[in-house]
Amino acid sequence: MKVSAVVFIDGLVSLTLQKPSEISQNKIYSMEVLASIVAEAVVAIGRPLFGSVYSMIKSTVKFRSYLDFLEKKKKSLMDLRENVKTEMESAEREGKVLSTQVIEWLNEVEKLLIEVNQFQEVKLSRHSVNSRKRYRISREVEGQLKRIEWLLKSGSSHIGVVAVNYSVPRAVEHIPGPSIQDETTASKTLAKTVTLLSDPEVRRIGIWGMGGIGKTTLVRNLNNKLNGTSMQPFGIVIWATVSKNLDIKKVQTQIAERLNLEARKGESIERLAGRIYQRLEIEENFLLILDDVWEKIDLDSLGIPLPEVHTGCKIMLTSRSRDVCRDMMTDEDVKVDVLNDEEGLQLFIRNAGKVVSLENIRPFAEAIARECCGLPLAIITMGTAMRGKTMVKLWKHALNELQRSVPCTGGVEDRLFKPLKWSYDSLEGKNIKPCFLYCSLFPEDFSIEIGELVRYWLAEGLIDEHENSEYSVNRGIALIENLKDSCLLEDGAREGTVKMHDVVRDVAIWIASSAEDGHKSLVRSGIGLNRISAIELSNSLKRVSFMNNKITRLPDCVIECAEASTLLLQGNLPLDRIPERFLQGFEALRVLNISGSRIQSLPLSLLQLGDLRALLLRDCFYLEELPPLEGLSRLQVLDLTATRIRELPRGMENLCNLRQLNLSRTHYLETIQAGIISRLSFLEILDMTLSGYHLSVKEAVEKELTCFEELGCLERLRILSIRLKRIPYLSSEDLSWINRLRRYQFFIGPTANSLPTRHDKRRVTISSLNLSEGGGIDRLLSNASSLVLSHCWGLNEMLEDLVITCAGCFASLKSLTIAGSNSSLRPAGGCAAHFDLLPNLEELHLQDLTYLESISELVGYLGLRFTKINRSDSMFPNEISSLLWLLHLRPAKPRSSQSKLL
Repeated sequence: MKVSAVVFIDGLVSLTLQKPSEISQNKIYSMEVLASIVAEAVVAIGRPLFGSVYSMIKSTVKFRSYLDFLEKKKKSLMDLRENVKTEMESAEREGKVLSTQVIEWLNEVEKLLIEVNQFQEVKLSRHSVNSRKRYRISREVEGQLKRIEWLLKSGSSHIGVVAVNYSVPRAVEHIPGPSIQDETTASKTLAKTVTLLSDPEVRRIGIWGMGGIGKTTLVRNLNNKLNGTSMQPFGIVIWATVSKNLDIKKVQTQIAERLNLEARKGESIERLAGRIYQRLEIEENFLLILDDVWEKIDLDSLGIPLPEVHTGCKIMLTSRSRDVCRDMMTDEDVKVDVLNDEEGLQLFIRNAGKVVSLENIRPFAEAIARECCGLPLAIITMGTAMRGKTMVKLWKHALNELQRSVPCTGGVEDRLFKPLKWSYDSLEGKNIKPCFLYCSLFPEDFSIEIGELVRYWLAEGLIDEHENSEYSVNRGIALIENLKDSCLLEDGAREGTVKMHDVVRDVAIWIASSAEDGHKSLVRSGIGLNRISAIELSNSLKRVSFMNNKITRLPDCVIECAEASTLLLQGNLPLDRIPERFLQGFEALRVLNISGSRIQSLPLSLLQLGDLRALLLRDCFYLEELPPLEGLSRLQVLDLTATRIRELPRGMENLCNLRQLNLSRTHYLETIQAGIISRLSFLEILDMTLSGYHLSVKEAVEKELTCFEELGCLERLRILSIRLKRIPYLSSEDLSWINRLRRYQFFIGPTANSLPTRHDKRRVTISSLNLSEGGGIDRLLSNASSLVLSHCWGLNEMLEDLVITCAGCFASLKSLTIAGSNSSLRPAGGCAAHFDLLPNLEELHLQDLTYLESISELVGYLGLRFTKINRSDSMFPNEISSLLWLLHLRPAKPRSSQSKLL
């Protein structure tokens, strides 16, 4: 007989005997295992706890079965993974947006499979693994089996739902623009282009011609013609604007958005190209229009199937150069011709107006139109400039000047720059010409903030400084409108912005680069530079722009630019240092903009810029401190938005001419010493929106810090945005200076913040405070246009106090928002206002009010009449219905119907 098993139970050894013949070869391994266990168990027999030994034996015996079961479950998980991947690939080809949960599930599966494969190696070498290690691995395998079971269960729920719903894009989207219906030449070109689209042998079409001749207008009309045709042959028409400085990702994003594909943050060009390619592969036929192409574009990098492979694909591009068309391997090139004399005259008349019909004006109008050489942009510009002018001498002078303009070299310049330069020469008004040239400092197709542009002009002295800054701003806006009326500026992509047509900008740069009147400029903005050449900089320059590049470092030497008044370096994110010697040669600077860079400090040579008017450091997220600024006494604008400063720089109190101080989003700002702000006697704008610094009222001020009452010393202050720790009790003196403000925003409370509305001219936002302790809120609201109460308590007591104590109404309040309150909003003692406390209320927003079941009591409580609530008669029969339109109720407990509100 031989021992076949040894088991430890409650500290005793039990032996089971078997005949030698019953021991098979398959049990040799088990005997080895148990022998190993006996050896280790004997060592452990002296230990007080034998339960752990039993657990070790049990897990060790099951070691092999665990690994086999793990391998089986692994295979099931891999099969499920492949099914999910197959569905995802199919969804991507259809242009669907993949579910984030599915992507995360796949990542978890991949990580787990890597770990499981390590156990697979252990199984292959199991004879060399001792029992203690088997025990440890068995326990780990148990954990992995649980994770696999969870992934199998959650993965099964993803089958069939790997993508979120998406909308199918329209085949053609209308693009606004002027019509060419009455222009015979352009209409013929359009008809020729349409014919080429229907030719199966023509897959790539080039539209070429000089700048401003109407290539974009022609193709827009083509696009809109397809939109109005029920039998148009394409499943989808895609429009993408390329521009001079090719940005593949920007073009890709336009294409992806047109296809309703999500452009994911941080996604590589290659990955997005793959998704675009998969989406377009399923389209039987599509047309891609690439507008304003300046160089060869690799269609593969965009993700566009080649027309030679995808027979239903057609590519159309516009360019100023036929060489670009050749580089893009176009099958047919269509040249856009200038307008004939009659068409040019008709276009001129449409822009010049009725004055052309005057008998003594007509001959000059015809001559000027001819001088424009049929170039639409030049004709429009000249016609607009002469609109409404009835004096013959003005027309004669215009024609003479146009004919005398000195042409620049090259045929294109002769036909394009002369008319446009005449428009520049004909600008009338003080400093309007340098104001126009200043706009060319910005990159191509750049939408310039009007407010920012006017600040530059003010700092440069192009707009006279007046006691009333509002006059100066209005003067700047008038200049912009004048330039827009002359077609030298146009509306930007966003409200409140303007931009230059790229041809007009080229002309402006040409003028400014050769100017001999003290306005010579060096413009290198938005062209991808990573380094500045010191050779280009000289004393003859008035303005220098290197904005929106990729500059990593500046020349570490003295640059001789003693006459330069503007230096624009913003938008160079890699730039992390300003060398000490670099600024020494820019001694006449009035504008210095280093916004959007990684600089951490500024050199002491900054203090030598005694004429500096504007120092702009917006979004310098790593800037922690500035050198003392007491020497910059002429500084008017200091923008420290979104910097990491913890306190204001030393010498701030000496900036006696400072008009605008922007400290918004200075989350790290902790200290503003008392007396600094009050000494800025010329300050007109103080913006501390989302700043880390909260002003206290005087009686609660700590450590000699700036308090709320200190702002009353600023007699010129007109725009204010601040954060307050608590509701201030306003004296009559406080009301006096607050009423002088044109705009203000008071964010009161530790978490006060709210989204902008259309009534934010004078907004008060109170958050997370006890309103019953905020005495004097009636004075704070005396001329407020918007009030936001968010997550406050004591609201009922505050309203009751207003009803009882207020002798008048809050006539200025147009918007009221109450959000996140658990107050009952039920008046105590039946108290109600005898008149409408909010007679001019236009908007009422009630959000997340836990206990609000009826607004009728609240309406009577405040005497509300809603006479000014916006109403659409076609949708709402009365004012109460109109109120419900504006009312946003998301109660904590569900309501059966909205009618309960009444």
